[in-house]
Amino acid sequence: MNQPKINPYFVLAIGAVAVSTSAIFVKLANAPAPVIAFYRLFLTVLLMLPIFLWKYRNELRVITKRDWLFSTISGVFLALHFILWFESLNYTSVTSSTVLVTMQPVFAFIGTYFLFKEKIGLGAILSTCLALGGSIIISWGDFRVSGSALFGDFLAIISCIMVTAYLLFGQSVRKRLTLVTYTFVVYSISTITLLLYVIILKYPLGGYANQDWMYFLLLAIVPTLLGHNLFNWSLKWVSTSTISVSILFEPVGAAILAYFVLAENIIHTQFIGGIIIVVGIWLYSVGERKKKQQVQLTEQSIG
Repeated sequence: MNQPKINPYFVLAIGAVAVSTSAIFVKLANAPAPVIAFYRLFLTVLLMLPIFLWKYRNELRVITKRDWLFSTISGVFLALHFILWFESLNYTSVTSSTVLVTMQPVFAFIGTYFLFKEKIGLGAILSTCLALGGSIIISWGDFRVSGSALFGDFLAIISCIMVTAYLLFGQSVRKRLTLVTYTFVVYSISTITLLLYVIILKYPLGGYANQDWMYFLLLAIVPTLLGHNLFNWSLKWVSTSTISVSILFEPVGAAILAYFVLAENIIHTQFIGGIIIVVGIWLYSVGERKKKQQVQLTEQSIG
């Protein structure tokens, strides 16, 4: 595999900052959660369509049946992730919901082990536990064990499982397709899934305020085209587990944005937890780089 021109860990950092805006835009929009999710991906597909038709449409001919199957499953899981996560923001806070959604390593480690036989080192487990501990500290003063908040937390956890499955099923496909083709196919499948969901449950597709349309467009551009596409690009170079750990930065970014945009206060537990998350992510990244360097040195010595 050729080496990337840009450090994939730097790309992951930009992607994590971009996806941190997602919960803020969803919270500001007044449309139902499934409608927000639909327009987010529908507008993303529309923005990608010209470049896909111009340069990448011929790649559709070389996609195997297995890749179509995995792409379809991945797209459906992505749609379910957005529906459940956006709905959770109607019941619980930005911080709690975002923290729970980014607890992906717990599920990613299990998935990569059973699906891809990917070995997880002790250092990676410990650094991830550190980052997860930071996530728990951030949400410590925000969790409310009550009816609506508890329901919102439950939706966020299920959403976390869905997005992990989306990454796991897309991991092998992304290694064989270009970024544009892979994301266009998966986002299109996800858009169709969301449209069917909206139609079946009879949510209105029109009649929303101008500012809602602005948030739909911002969701398509910033956390999706910039954030998720960068994660999908990184799938060719790093594992699902690595991406899942990097996304743990999202609660930090969301908490900062919530302070300035939604006037949500940042308490000391969120500040301390944010520092711990960043340290955990850094330790994990260092460990992954060392492991790759050791593999490359071993391959060179054998060669």
